[in-house]
Amino acid sequence: MNALDTLVELSSQMTLEHAEESRGGLNYSTTKTTEPAKPGCYSPKSRSEFTEREQRAAFVHPAQLPNGKSIQLLKTLLSSACERDCFYCPFRAGRDFRRATFKPDEFAGLFSKMNQSGFAQGVFLSSGIAAGGVRTMDKLLDTADILRKTHGFTGYLHLKIMPGSEKAQVYRAMQLADRVSVNLEAPSTERLAKLAPHKVFIEELLRPLRWVEEIRRTVPAHKFWNGKYPSTVTQFVAGGADESDLELLNTTQWLMKNVRLKRAYFSAFHPILDTPLENKPAVNPMREHRLYQASFLLRDYGFELEDLPFSSDENLPLHTDPKLAWAQMNLVHAPVEVNLADKQQLMKIPGIGIKGAESILSARRISKLRNLSSLKKLGVIAERAAPYVLLDGRKAAVQMNLF
Repeated sequence: MNALDTLVELSSQMTLEHAEESRGGLNYSTTKTTEPAKPGCYSPKSRSEFTEREQRAAFVHPAQLPNGKSIQLLKTLLSSACERDCFYCPFRAGRDFRRATFKPDEFAGLFSKMNQSGFAQGVFLSSGIAAGGVRTMDKLLDTADILRKTHGFTGYLHLKIMPGSEKAQVYRAMQLADRVSVNLEAPSTERLAKLAPHKVFIEELLRPLRWVEEIRRTVPAHKFWNGKYPSTVTQFVAGGADESDLELLNTTQWLMKNVRLKRAYFSAFHPILDTPLENKPAVNPMREHRLYQASFLLRDYGFELEDLPFSSDENLPLHTDPKLAWAQMNLVHAPVEVNLADKQQLMKIPGIGIKGAESILSARRISKLRNLSSLKKLGVIAERAAPYVLLDGRKAAVQMNLF
């Protein structure tokens, strides 16, 4: 198998990894819902050394980096050989499919060619586990080291930390990567047992995330790539272990507060043939969408877990976004005076995002805001906000649509 065919084999299932994709989250300062980014093949704008077949085959994704910049990101495995038997995973041990593996220098050389031709600006690199997490992590680190030192790659690199990695390996990954991640897959030990019975939630998965934060607190930033601490993310298989949204978001909030998790990704469970969960029904993709929205409310909008509108089964409503559901329960009869509210109060109002709240705070230093048109000029979705605000003591003359 040549290098290109190996890449195609290893990239074929990477839609399961949501890392860096712009998906799921509603930008509350705009009228549009962010649609899931679709993987695809992109012809480079600059001169390419790739044939037409290579350009069609290489699997890159439109991605948004932590700084907001958009790039084309290659997402792949170093190897699809895996000794773990996770119930939901297409790469699980014993599943009958064609395996493929890159040697570190082989992959580094191929990606360097892709990068230099303008085909991909960044890389997300993970792997199946063979001969233990420590040995597999060494191969990922070797690959990253060759990319950085031998090929002089200075672009975006996201490294997956393997279950069971040692603290020294986590530290080295932080020195090479812009972002590191550990997929928790489930919110607790009990739930993980339903998905991956041979993974250990605390020791193998949660502990490396704690190590990242410990290292960030004790080692100066200049010792890391580009003089900055790498960000950390995780991913959950939403609905794979019959967990509730409350369980997922409780763990997410804990991670954000205790290990400075940058973001949680949610992958709605769907069954894979020839796995133990092949007959389990797929999860409604809207659940994934609501989880993203709720996680952004926790991270960016001043919401606490108890603010979120969970139903009796501890799940979020699918028919409406959680911010709007909260406002309908809390602000209809207690609208917020826009001219007096602080930033956190403003950000809880539908139609007002972070930038909108900041614009309101600036504008009202000059004069009071008295009508919806003045809010529109500040980037607020005035019609969405109208039922929940007062403007100089008066409610806006807009009929609220509850359904």
